[in-house]
Amino acid sequence: MNRRSFLQSAGFIAGSAFISLKTNAFSKLERAKTIRGRVLDGKRGVANVVISDGFSVVLTDAKGSYSITPHEKATNIFMSTPSGYEFKTNANIARHYEKLGSRNEYDFTLNKLRRNDNKHHFIIWADPQVRTKDDVQQMMETSVPDTIAQIRALGPDALVHGISVGDIAWDFLEFFEDYNKAVALMGIPFFQALGNHDMNYREGGDDTSDRTFKEFFGPTYYSFNRGKAHYVVLDDVRYLGEERKYDGYITEVQLEWLAKDLQHVKKDQLLIVNLHIPAHNSVKNNDALYKMLEGFTNVHVMSGHTHYNVNNITGGIYEHNHGAVCGAWWSGNICSDGTPRGYGVYEVNGTELSWFYKSTGLPKEHQMALYIDTLTNQKRLLANVWNWDPEWEVSYEIDGKKMGALARQDGTDPEALRLHNLGKPAKGRAFTKPTQTGHLFMAHFAPGVKSVKVIAKDRFGNIYTKEQTV
Repeated sequence: MNRRSFLQSAGFIAGSAFISLKTNAFSKLERAKTIRGRVLDGKRGVANVVISDGFSVVLTDAKGSYSITPHEKATNIFMSTPSGYEFKTNANIARHYEKLGSRNEYDFTLNKLRRNDNKHHFIIWADPQVRTKDDVQQMMETSVPDTIAQIRALGPDALVHGISVGDIAWDFLEFFEDYNKAVALMGIPFFQALGNHDMNYREGGDDTSDRTFKEFFGPTYYSFNRGKAHYVVLDDVRYLGEERKYDGYITEVQLEWLAKDLQHVKKDQLLIVNLHIPAHNSVKNNDALYKMLEGFTNVHVMSGHTHYNVNNITGGIYEHNHGAVCGAWWSGNICSDGTPRGYGVYEVNGTELSWFYKSTGLPKEHQMALYIDTLTNQKRLLANVWNWDPEWEVSYEIDGKKMGALARQDGTDPEALRLHNLGKPAKGRAFTKPTQTGHLFMAHFAPGVKSVKVIAKDRFGNIYTKEQTV
């Protein structure tokens, strides 16, 4: 049986819950037009909790009660988990929603956190993108234990959650099951965004292509809160109705919902928007998104999709476009720009955000790669500082002598060139190619030098060094 027919005939285990894809979970049985319910902490109602069907947004009253009239296209009703409460999960997969059926009442239960959540961490996984059991094995043997170790390194009392910004699988959606096993092992709540490889192709248009994703992970756009941070997850992959054809676009329905959701967020609050396709250069209507975010003074966007790492600041909005968990599609240990495969680690302290990129299998301090080439009558130093942004300072020393700043330039990482252009990528991954990047730094020096050292200071004052003998 091939994998696609398997999708139509088999059920999978998603975390600890059995999900059968034979079941039409979104079937519309008879129910009253208006749905009611309560949000409860034990027996006590919780006021001012946002409840939505993806179209309307309502708040619970003083007793924790709400009523909402679901849109005819609504498939879920979901809660924007308020700050100070645990995330509801199923085997660590976020379960902040209920699938709409014939019921007229949907209650949500909350459990108070035992600590203040103003300080917390989150991890961004971009593009695990497993396609074969070999890919799954690599993920389980490298990415998962590395992430577990990083979570532990944050401290025994650290409050941590994860967000996958899409391409969980690589077209074969039965591998959602393996991703769920990975999340269960990592031991922290995980939220998911839809990627272009997470869709059901050959199933109509954009409204139906997310069927299996919804079976496993619920709504494709929603929000939640932790401490003084408001998190939004969006679906910016628009399926165009022909197999594997899509573009980056945020539907008007989502934007309308986002406007309603953000009415309940203070303008100076930390706002973290999570999506798959990078907004700054690949979402056709990114201007509509940016307009929606006007007035918010502390906005960060988390994206994936590209399989390289780049930081972009547009109109005060900082976008972190992450290197991939799978690197260049599990064909080696680096992404197409030379960034090691890995993930982002973020710390929220009140409304302040700090971060670093964690390379899989390498220490936190590993933040650059150095290359030294011999030219006709001189040598060339090339440093790849993959998480660079304009607030970083990159300088160098020759034989212990300070030489000043390194000049930034666009170019291709030599190891990416060797691996993805001149080498032999893994079977089925021959399409991998090196990509140009703007986080390279270069200097020339005369022969006879014995050692070169590069010093990179990030925007938070952390200093990373790497030295190489010539």
